Amino acid sequence: MISVRAVNTCSIFRSSPPVSSFRFRFNKHLRTNTSSFHYDRYSKSGSGFPTSRFDLPILGHGDVRSYSLQSFVDAVFEELTSNHKRKRQGICSAIKLKTGGEVLDDKPVNQAVEKGLLVEFKKDSERVLLAVVQRRDGKKNWMVYDQNGVTSSIKPQQITYIVPGVDNFDQTQISSFIQKAQQNLDTSLLEFAWIELLEKNKSVTPEELAEMIFGSVEPLESYCAHLLLSKDDLYFTVQETKGSRSLYGPRPTVQVEELMRRKLAKEAAEKELQEFVQLLTSAKAMPSNAKPPKTSWVVEEKIRCKIESLEAYAIDACKSNDEKRIAGMILTAMGMGKTASSALNLLIDIGYFPVHVNLDMLKLNIHTDHPDEIISAAEDLLSEPVDPDKINRKDLTHLKVYAIDVDEADELDDALSATRLQDGRIKVWIHVADPTQYVQPGSKVDREAMRRGTSVFLPTATYPMFPEKLAMEGMSLKQGEVCNALTVSVILHSDGCIAEYSVNNSIIKPTYMLTYESASELLHMNLEEEAELKLLSEAASLRLQWRREQGAVDTATIETRIKVPNPEDPEPAINLYVENQADPAMRLVSEMMLLCGEAIATFGSCNNIPLPYRGQPQSNIDVSAFAHLPEGPVRSLAMVRIMRGAEIDLRKPIRHGILGLPGYVQFTSPIRRYLDLLAHYQVKAVLRGDSPPLSAGQLEGMASLVNMQTRVVRRLCSSSLQYWIIEFLRRQPKEKKYRALILRFIKDRVAALLLVEVGLQASAWVSLGTQIGDEVQVRVEEAHPRDDIISLKEVVV
Repeated sequence: MISVRAVNTCSIFRSSPPVSSFRFRFNKHLRTNTSSFHYDRYSKSGSGFPTSRFDLPILGHGDVRSYSLQSFVDAVFEELTSNHKRKRQGICSAIKLKTGGEVLDDKPVNQAVEKGLLVEFKKDSERVLLAVVQRRDGKKNWMVYDQNGVTSSIKPQQITYIVPGVDNFDQTQISSFIQKAQQNLDTSLLEFAWIELLEKNKSVTPEELAEMIFGSVEPLESYCAHLLLSKDDLYFTVQETKGSRSLYGPRPTVQVEELMRRKLAKEAAEKELQEFVQLLTSAKAMPSNAKPPKTSWVVEEKIRCKIESLEAYAIDACKSNDEKRIAGMILTAMGMGKTASSALNLLIDIGYFPVHVNLDMLKLNIHTDHPDEIISAAEDLLSEPVDPDKINRKDLTHLKVYAIDVDEADELDDALSATRLQDGRIKVWIHVADPTQYVQPGSKVDREAMRRGTSVFLPTATYPMFPEKLAMEGMSLKQGEVCNALTVSVILHSDGCIAEYSVNNSIIKPTYMLTYESASELLHMNLEEEAELKLLSEAASLRLQWRREQGAVDTATIETRIKVPNPEDPEPAINLYVENQADPAMRLVSEMMLLCGEAIATFGSCNNIPLPYRGQPQSNIDVSAFAHLPEGPVRSLAMVRIMRGAEIDLRKPIRHGILGLPGYVQFTSPIRRYLDLLAHYQVKAVLRGDSPPLSAGQLEGMASLVNMQTRVVRRLCSSSLQYWIIEFLRRQPKEKKYRALILRFIKDRVAALLLVEVGLQASAWVSLGTQIGDEVQVRVEEAHPRDDIISLKEVVV
């Protein structure tokens, strides 16, 4: 019960505010002509609490009135002062009794612990309990019986308060005592006391505060006052402590004002957090097809900030401790652990992320959409195309031209032609798309392409290096249409080496757009009308044989390709293809691309052109040492494991030992790879009779940046492919068996395996296979794509 409650709608923060200036608002349901102000105090009895009443007539009209009650407040304080004087002697006597005879005078004096006392003690760093002292436990400790009915031994230092006026407290009444205390806690009383004590510059003990606000220092009131002071973090601060007794002083007005500001800000933030948690909870409960779209979470700033904090937490990319704190608070409020996976699952559950969100793409900050200004610049290039090489293009539209690529290829940047000369030699043409008719070094679109470094081909989407419309409509080769190209023509000797070559700006008209599967089928059918395709295959065989004679290492293996057409669905379709790089059509294309690269390296060397010449030192590979392994993936992967990395020289060709070439420049994918585009800039300038636009030093700096970005993309593509292969396996029947080739033994009978049907490498314990290259059968025991976990078990028949 409250003796006086101060309520003021105006600011209470002013220097030395007089108590008499406080205004009191009465309930509108009271009678308009009279009202009563109650001043309650507790007796020592456990049941009832007698009340003394002051009746004060209120003059005026209306349901709610606010008055300056100078005379009333003076009367209240006069009564309080009178009570204070009457009680002072009793208070001092009580305190003297418990402190060995020393009267407190604004100084905390420690009180001795005795049997039967009601004490508050610190159980641990977070819990404070009330207990009755039972007996000594050794020389210093005491056994106590606490509010939970637990008897334990405590040190005197653990005691935080001794309730005064209690000699032999009934331990069965602890809970009732606590309940009554909690019912009578009102923090607004502290504001009243703070104003009074601040004005008088006085400190206070819990007992003195109890007399001031309750008019009593009985055990219950004293304990209530202690609780108010010890839990207060606004109006009072501890000035001095001795054992279980403390002296509290009022904080300065400025400090209280700042603390109040912080408190209100904290309360507002907590309210905002709860509202956000309600939004999350509501979204989680919705069916998947009814969840709010991702865009709705980023409209309002305060919601966007919280969502972005969760997103950063999910990908371990928090930029500040504040982001971590906010995400942690949200997860805790949602009853979830403070982990990245919890944040990820929450964002998936509310529909912000799709189930199969590509976390690596977010972590690696891969650019997907092109900026508006780049798209606008690309559209300008398409609307007003200017071909600087128009008069120097060689018309090759009479040739039959084959463009061979995967079936879902969006950017077609190379095509092939062939004929047999009268002397029996084969002449081939490698036609490469000519993007330099649209972009020039240093232009807006070129700089954006360099920043990206490469197109990104993922199972779920393709993110082109150039804006899509420019790449697909302007730069790509198109079936049946006249297209500008840069053509490398090569005449081969009978042994497969280059006899003659030329590099020209050209015009072509692609005849066929073939997939690898359809090209292989045509080769197998051996149709007379497709003699040119057969010539290309023959040229590829000559080149492969010649490269092997030059020390080339055959690294053809199987390659997995996956397309996921609807990745936003919880269970999207997965189209998986396993391609053998030794397939005739794939061999044909790869050999012609290598032939083009060798010819460009020779052209660059003859014309002193700085180019990104690629090389790979001839590793100390004794191919005969791998002859015992089955030809194909097992042998190829064994040799790849010991190969050294590729190198780049920007000034002159360097030998590429693994390919068996004296020099090599990647040149056939200028729409997809920025280094290929750089080679085009250099070669095209020389064809015009100009100096190359870029020096070797400039190329070096650009190549360094591009290679760094390319490595990042390669890592992303690899992890994305791995994810979807494992997801594919997760969906298969548990009893399904897979063929697996033993690639090597890791330890004892644990072997590295290649799952032939899906092109995945994993490990398992095997008992049947004893040699590298042996085939075993396995089942998938576990498959967790998000954690990159695949567990295989050998099938023993």
